[in-house]
Amino acid sequence: MVQFITNSQETDHSSTPSNHSDGELLDAYSRTVVQVAKSSSEAVVQIKVRKRGQGRRQNNGAGTGSGFIISANGYIVTNSHVVKDAIVIEVNLQDGRHFNGTLIGDDPATDIAVLRIEATELSTLRFADSDELQAGQLAVAIGNPYGFQYSVTAGVVSALGRTLRSESGRLIDDVIQTDAALNPGNSGGPLVNSRGEVIGVNTAVILRAQGLCFAVASNLAQYVVGKLIVDGKVKRGFIGIAGQVVRLNSKLIRYHQLEVKSGILIQNIETNSPAYHAGLQNGDLVIGYNDQPVDSIDDLHRYLNEDSIGKRGNILILRSNQKRTIGITPAEMK
Repeated sequence: MVQFITNSQETDHSSTPSNHSDGELLDAYSRTVVQVAKSSSEAVVQIKVRKRGQGRRQNNGAGTGSGFIISANGYIVTNSHVVKDAIVIEVNLQDGRHFNGTLIGDDPATDIAVLRIEATELSTLRFADSDELQAGQLAVAIGNPYGFQYSVTAGVVSALGRTLRSESGRLIDDVIQTDAALNPGNSGGPLVNSRGEVIGVNTAVILRAQGLCFAVASNLAQYVVGKLIVDGKVKRGFIGIAGQVVRLNSKLIRYHQLEVKSGILIQNIETNSPAYHAGLQNGDLVIGYNDQPVDSIDDLHRYLNEDSIGKRGNILILRSNQKRTIGITPAEMK
């Protein structure tokens, strides 16, 4: 027989210091989360979109996401995948007002987008410095999972410096892992600290796992947001090659004293691209760029940033098992 202990059967430990302390800690935690939710939720919005090929009626939760207001005159941060291919964007505020949203710019490589609504004197959130984050600190997520508006979940920062592959195929380098529960519809909402400052933009959930949720760190998000507001896009370098990663022969590595164990085998070169004009050829194996090792496509993407555009660089290749350095000037990715 299973026996359950009733309140009358429990030993009274209410006077013990440990239980009293635990109760105070729980109350302090609850008060913090409640205060963060109150101070932050007015700046969180629900985003409903209609995309190409969709009718006006959608299933509950479909075509929805979250976002947060960063300026009193209507700039809103969300995820690129939330508004991708949208032909109608509706922004719903907590006070019941509805606005049409205009896409200012989006960056699929970091899954960040900026919208604007025609409104003033709005509640806003500010970005925190994500470089100061520590694993274990409080993280509160606010959003609209499955269309349920202004849901709040809380947890901790589980890990820092993760990488996550975006829908564009590029790696997002500065990603926060959290166990604050996220669900479809939370995308684009804020992950905030105990002061109600944005430490990350919620972007992904691993549905088959428990407690594996990710957010783009605030410093990266703030940089991308600034570029989108000013230029409408984030500029990146482009050289015009397509290829695959292949492992290198161990004898070749020892002979050339290479720092890498793999490289990018070029399989296609775009006509009139920087690679075409530099003289790169199909079959060349890229192993370095500007004295930095390249053993994956992600490495090369990392080096081809905005600063690389229009600046002559050196790409290190193996051609017929011989090392060659070729000058190349990346163009701007269109």
